[in-house]
Amino acid sequence: MSTGFKGKFHRQNILSRFAKDLVRRSRSRCELCEKSGVKLDVYELLPLEENPYVDGCIFICEGCRKQIEKPKKMIPSNWRCLNNALYSEVPAVQVMSFRMLRRLAARNEHWANELLEHAYLDPELEEWADLAE
Repeated sequence: MSTGFKGKFHRQNILSRFAKDLVRRSRSRCELCEKSGVKLDVYELLPLEENPYVDGCIFICEGCRKQIEKPKKMIPSNWRCLNNALYSEVPAVQVMSFRMLRRLAARNEHWANELLEHAYLDPELEEWADLAE
């Protein structure tokens, strides 16, 4: 993966090209909480591949992004939406939902534990979910 300012700028440029596809896929809603009418950004799931690809990204609102990036400031009640997101047809949304549920379960959120107990991810998606932890 490229490093430094130029590498980061190049990567962001590539990710911005995915916006049109992600708008179409998400129907202009946050793919996690389903908010509409808010600014949405491309979020690339870890681990980062050498070259960004659209299926490794989700389209999310600023509220979801902030809580993903700063887990200590996470508001558990905001994540009840994961009940729906976990069953998305989009693998990256499933993976991010699974990761967030694990974080919530680690904070003793009983509803998140229950969702995880009943959740099913394909083995390859569960492996992807494990890679960032």
